[in-house]
Amino acid sequence: MTMRIIVCIKQVPETFEVEIDNETKRIKRDSVKGIINPYDMYAIEEGLRLKERFGGETIAISMGPPQAESALREAIAMGVDDAILLTDMKFAGSDTLATSYTLSCAIKKIGNFDIIICGKEAMDGSTGQVGPEIAENLKIPFITYVSQIINIENNQIECKRLLEDHYEILKSPLPVLITVVKEINEPRIPSLKGLLKSKKAEIKKWGAKDIGGDEERFGQDGSPTRVIDIWKHTVKKEGRKLSGSAEEMADEILKELKKQGIL
Repeated sequence: MTMRIIVCIKQVPETFEVEIDNETKRIKRDSVKGIINPYDMYAIEEGLRLKERFGGETIAISMGPPQAESALREAIAMGVDDAILLTDMKFAGSDTLATSYTLSCAIKKIGNFDIIICGKEAMDGSTGQVGPEIAENLKIPFITYVSQIINIENNQIECKRLLEDHYEILKSPLPVLITVVKEINEPRIPSLKGLLKSKKAEIKKWGAKDIGGDEERFGQDGSPTRVIDIWKHTVKKEGRKLSGSAEEMADEILKELKKQGIL
């Protein structure tokens, strides 16, 4: 059998030291370097391993500003065959509901597929909602927290699923969406050939008109989540300098700990 595998990836800030737009309450993504969401690297790797095992095609898809193209080029450097960037101001301000709807519209346009692979969550949101919501929009089954794909045969996938204190073995018919954890593999380093290919590759860019769907469900209009305010937590540190003999300082430390209710 040959397979058509779609991998959903996201570009996230490389650092947590980000700037926030005071009016929109959104991250200024053009002010910091972006990287592929770490969990999505495992999704890319697993898609490539499935292609090597069964043959077929891998397609990476991402939604974001124009600079997110660099994440897709990195995916191509790793071995992905094709890449699509969903970029349009109408997608701005998307919460997980609008994001999953937009990605599902694009996947419907891509057409026939066997497996969609997502990382378990994005590091800049950590909701873990987008993958399952894509599956719900597409009306296909999904398996979350996959730590191993045991087998695929007879149009069925068998997976090992990581839970807090045990594993589950689950089976599902294809097509299916899975979200993966880092235990599933070790992402490869792009080869020189892959890097050269990624520089020349054409990244398809689709906007709202290209993917169809209900435009009222895109971006901020389609997002029931609203950010009311955002701020950076500041930690105040206080200290005292003690001097004297060891016994005197020990007494002072004990008095202070009792005063604060620690002892």
